[in-house]
Amino acid sequence: MIGKTTYRRKLFIYFFVVFIVFTAAIAAFQYNREKQYKAQELESILNSYTDIVYSFIMHHNIYNDTQFSKLDSIVKILPRSDIRLTVIDYNGEVLYDSFYQNYWEMDNHQCRPEVQEALFQEKGANIRLSESTNQDFYYYAKLYDKIFVRAAVVYSISVREFLQAEIVFIYFIVFVFLITTGVLLYVSDKVGKSILKLKDFAVKAGRNEMIDKQVKFPENELGTIGNQIINIYNNLKRTNKELSNEKEKLIHHLQMVQEGIAIFSKNDEKILANNHFIQYLNLISDIPAINADHFLAVKEFKPIKDFIKTHTKETEISYAKTPPAKKLSLEKNKRYFEIQCIIFQDKSYEVSINDVTRAEKRKILKQQMTSNIAHELRTPVSSIKGYLETLLGNQEVAPEKQKYFIEKAAIQTERLSELIHDISMLTKIEESADLFEIEKVNIHSVINDVIENLQSSIETANATVEFNVKKETKVNGNKALIYSIFQNLMENSLKYAGEKPTISIDEYLVDDNYVYFSFSDNGVGIAEEHQSRVFERFYRVDKGRARTNGGTGLGLAIVKNAVQFHKGNISAKTRKGGGAEFLFSFKR
Repeated sequence: MIGKTTYRRKLFIYFFVVFIVFTAAIAAFQYNREKQYKAQELESILNSYTDIVYSFIMHHNIYNDTQFSKLDSIVKILPRSDIRLTVIDYNGEVLYDSFYQNYWEMDNHQCRPEVQEALFQEKGANIRLSESTNQDFYYYAKLYDKIFVRAAVVYSISVREFLQAEIVFIYFIVFVFLITTGVLLYVSDKVGKSILKLKDFAVKAGRNEMIDKQVKFPENELGTIGNQIINIYNNLKRTNKELSNEKEKLIHHLQMVQEGIAIFSKNDEKILANNHFIQYLNLISDIPAINADHFLAVKEFKPIKDFIKTHTKETEISYAKTPPAKKLSLEKNKRYFEIQCIIFQDKSYEVSINDVTRAEKRKILKQQMTSNIAHELRTPVSSIKGYLETLLGNQEVAPEKQKYFIEKAAIQTERLSELIHDISMLTKIEESADLFEIEKVNIHSVINDVIENLQSSIETANATVEFNVKKETKVNGNKALIYSIFQNLMENSLKYAGEKPTISIDEYLVDDNYVYFSFSDNGVGIAEEHQSRVFERFYRVDKGRARTNGGTGLGLAIVKNAVQFHKGNISAKTRKGGGAEFLFSFKR
């Protein structure tokens, strides 16, 4: 409230001071003009007396001191007794004075102000004290040919009042002044309120406080400006809110993506960087605990730094085609990264770091797998080819020998078929997992099916199978994959656990999320150096034993991928007392 009163008062004072100065100037001008008018009116009367005196002198040819006494007759007929007439020659000698008898004894009047003024301007006036009569006079002198005729009136109270300006106009000016003051108060109040509304609006807007939507301005130019400012503010606020929402979405998106992204100004100052960018930066850099601001200090990014330096020197970056971009591939500590930099039109730039380790390793793994598959396929194909070429090239092979070669070729054909099946299964799990149908699978029933299917092999190996799985245990999964898990583990034990093995399958724990199983045998177990690698494709603990036993080298790889398909984990170890044990889980 103080601010509002102060502002209106200031606004009123500004207007009031200007008006006072203007009014005072007019009053002074008018007052001076009135005084000049009254003085001119008095001088006009005195001028008529001087003209009468001069006409009298010219009519009577008065040219010496003795004759000037005739002017007394004129003095007698003047309407006022306080009129003083004086005749002065060109040199200042007094020739006649109606108020002083011995006028010839009077001092030279050449230096009198009214005489000096008349000397140069033909007439002059002055108010002063007479040295000869010791009275105040209003003098009026006029130059006629070679003499000055001066008429004067005693400067009495009546004369003073006559010369005073009329004060009626002062009352008029005061009246106008009061009216104008009221108008100024009204105008300053109206303008002040509008401006104070704008001020309150600006203060609240600056503090981001709630703004009254019902603010109304007068219907004038100032009101139009105020309304437009509020509309602009509301549009800016709405736009700012939308931008803030988009910025928040962008920030959340940047934090969610696996790619490391940072944006820098043209002065290399960080504007925005997500967590992955800083994480990847520290993985690449040899400097500990580096942050995004030191991106260009990392030596591995020198090509990016040179690229940025080159393009930010350009006076203007054209977007007619595509923005300048630079890609860089790095390998650090057995991890692979792809870095890309894009420079924007304002010379700010974005740097993205993408961890492609998994893709690179997958690529390498596929290359190795392709090589291994080719190698594994080559063995049965070569065997089959050898047997067939032997039969075709030698017509005299004994029937018993022919049968032997055909049986061996059939065995290799079966092995080749198993290998192709396992490769197809593994590829499908890895690359087309969504093609597997999901259903409720009873684990107890699946294990029974596996045992029944492998019954012949179990009997041949004199193996004992024990399993302790609840009949009601079910998981959401794919029955064929779960079947392949237990079948491959069972076949693995039957092949490598030795003579008369005992195979145990146990459900040892169930929680809210997972079911946990143990699959073990009492064979030779798995040496510690092989435990972390037995799930790799074509990895063999004994390089020759697997092929002898007919394994494809992909069984445990299929088991691991099938378990991971069901959101679980699997690990291998050697049991205390001997034998291999596989611990795995299925998500319920």
